[in-house]
Parts: sequence; structure tokens; C-alpha cells
Amino acid sequence: MAAEILERFEVIEECYEFMLAYAAQGLASDKGSESGRQIREFLNRAVNALIGLPDHCAEAMRKGRPSFLAVLERDASDSLAAMELVLAQPSISSQLIDNLNASVHLRALLTDIFLLGEVLRAEQVATQAAGS
Repeated sequence: MAAEILERFEVIEECYEFMLAYAAQGLASDKGSESGRQIREFLNRAVNALIGLPDHCAEAMRKGRPSFLAVLERDASDSLAAMELVLAQPSISSQLIDNLNASVHLRALLTDIFLLGEVLRAEQVATQAAGS
């Protein structure tokens, strides 16, 4: 279960990294370029990774439902709404993505998944050490 969560985290991080590069290109639209096609793919993958993420994290953590998961749930929901707004636009410019990158919701989500990623990796190490 933890491996699946970490994969979801990686998809979200990769999307953010691609968005940084896309924003720097100064494109007026996502039409007619390879990176324009890719921005929608990265955003769609991130949206799919966000759906149900807090519930999957709660299952993976197995120690009840830590209160931090409420923070993740809020930040994931807010980021999902922002990404869906961008995806609903007929044209995705670099400026639009730059504004999404600057969103406090997305930045909070990234911080959440960095923190939870470390917690999950530490739990995996502890479990492996106990088993040996």
C-alpha cells in the first residue's frame, strides 16, 4: 500500500516539475506544441493521483487516522479543484500554469506529500528492520 502512495506522490511531483518548465516557455496556448499536449497529460495524471489520496494514506499509515490527514484532505481537495479548473479551459497558457504553480494550495499539497513521503519511507524501513 505504501508503495502505491509513494507512486501517487511521484506523479504529483513530476507534474509540478513539468509545470515549472511549461510556465517558463511563454506559450500563449497548449495548442500546436508537444509540451502543450503534455501539459494536459501531466495534469490529468496528477488529478487521478489526487483522487482518493487521503483515504489511501489513512489505510497505509495503519495507526488510526492521524490528524494530519485532515490537512492533506483539505490541501488535496483544494489542489484538485484548481487543476480541474485549469483543465476545463479551452487553452492552457504558460501564464495560466505559472499562476497554478504559485497557488498556495498546490504548494501546501507538495509540502504535505514531501512530509508524508518521509513518514511512509521511515515506516517501511522500521518494518523491514523488525522483520530481519
